[in-house]
Amino acid sequence: MQSSDNGTAMASADHAEAPGQDPFYCGERKLGTWFYCERPRTADKTSASTAPAVPYRKQLDQIGAQLEELKAKAILEPTPDNVIAYVRYQREQLDRASTFTDVWERAIWQHADLDYTLQRPVDTLGKTAWLAQRKVDKEAVMASLSERYGLFLFYSASCGACDVFAPIVRTLADKYNISVLAVSMDGGPNPIFPRFVVNHGQYLKMGLSGGQVPALVLFDTYLKKPIPIGYGVMAEDEVMSRIFTLTSVKPGSDF
Repeated sequence: MQSSDNGTAMASADHAEAPGQDPFYCGERKLGTWFYCERPRTADKTSASTAPAVPYRKQLDQIGAQLEELKAKAILEPTPDNVIAYVRYQREQLDRASTFTDVWERAIWQHADLDYTLQRPVDTLGKTAWLAQRKVDKEAVMASLSERYGLFLFYSASCGACDVFAPIVRTLADKYNISVLAVSMDGGPNPIFPRFVVNHGQYLKMGLSGGQVPALVLFDTYLKKPIPIGYGVMAEDEVMSRIFTLTSVKPGSDF
């Protein structure tokens, strides 16, 4: 009697564990999956693998590749459907690029450390003010240049460009009281700089190369260091701009 009670209890337990299932086939007979008696198994969330995210660089490469593929197909098989597919996809990418440009601009407006136009304005009003200030700064540098720097002018008597450039250097030197040492590469004179020396290795020592003349070098008397300014004929303002940049502007700050 007790055994029968135990069996009934076990069947009842099984039935309780699997509500809605047949107590005879699922409880007593334990026929399992043949009569859909097993409790449905819940998915194991911890073991479910999620697909890894595609890196953004790879996504961008895929977009570019798809665009090129659609373009090639439209060119080689110029049916209306192929051309339209290419144009639509291209337009999607143009819209994406436009959105990026818009967000880029808004972000820069709101973060002063990212706004390069604060250092180098591009609008008409700001650029005019910046150029005016730069002119004042250049004049100040040139006015004090003679306290520390001198100029070396390398020329050749047979060089027509040297005859054009020498008066420009002379005017600049007189205006700002800068000392100029003219160095003749071929031993010939220069009417603008009657007091000259002949080159005996000075050209290379000043950091120049190639034998190109005219060549202008700024010499730092404090550091005993030559600073080549450039080769060929340069306007007075260009010489001043280069001197100002080489002596007073941190590399990269103007760009």
